[in-house]
Amino acid sequence: MPDKHLSSQFDAALNALSTNLLEMGGLVERQIDHCLTLLNDYDPSLVLEIRSGERQLNALEIEIDEEIHRVIARRQPAARDLRLLMAMSKCVTNLERMGDEARKISKRMRRIYDTGTTPAIETIELRQCGEMASSILRRALDAFARMDAVAAAHIVRDDKAIDDVFRAYVRSLVSQMTQTPAIVSVALEYLFIAKALERIGDHAKNIAEFVVFVVKGRDVRHIPLVELEREALLN
Repeated sequence: MPDKHLSSQFDAALNALSTNLLEMGGLVERQIDHCLTLLNDYDPSLVLEIRSGERQLNALEIEIDEEIHRVIARRQPAARDLRLLMAMSKCVTNLERMGDEARKISKRMRRIYDTGTTPAIETIELRQCGEMASSILRRALDAFARMDAVAAAHIVRDDKAIDDVFRAYVRSLVSQMTQTPAIVSVALEYLFIAKALERIGDHAKNIAEFVVFVVKGRDVRHIPLVELEREALLN
């Protein structure tokens, strides 16, 4: 949570922004849960819920960003306060993009369902990828709420595991398509779903990196993981 300031109004504004951001994160978590449910059991009502949730996320993104701009204009923050507000804006963007990915997944699942067939495609690794992405997002939001740079660094490392599962699933799909050409069109839909889940993990990782940025004052995007972890552990 934000540090205390002499101005109680400033504190209230920062707390309200943090609360709204975490509310947005909770909505994204529900979107991902709906997507994982669709992988197991297609439900048209969940597709509609995901679509409605995406509209809510779009509205929240605009609302939070506008408030961030107002706070910056009124308070002219510096140092950690400015980093926090910048990070909030970027986190909101990443959350909105996760909502976009969830919408893409629901559309792909609807296309698969509309084919009227039950493809014999293994989805264990796909569900595993989704569960890992959901876990990383939940932990990233918790790290943001506590401004825990060490926990955030662990999340960045764990995102690499999602990449490994994604690549393994792609290899599996290619093998299945080679052996059974009839499933190619449906398999490609699953490939796009896997990529969307992998992207959700990337966006959650970005949120974790912004936590390190706020706490440590260094932009840790695009630096080696070992260096990021060392930065997070520095006092």
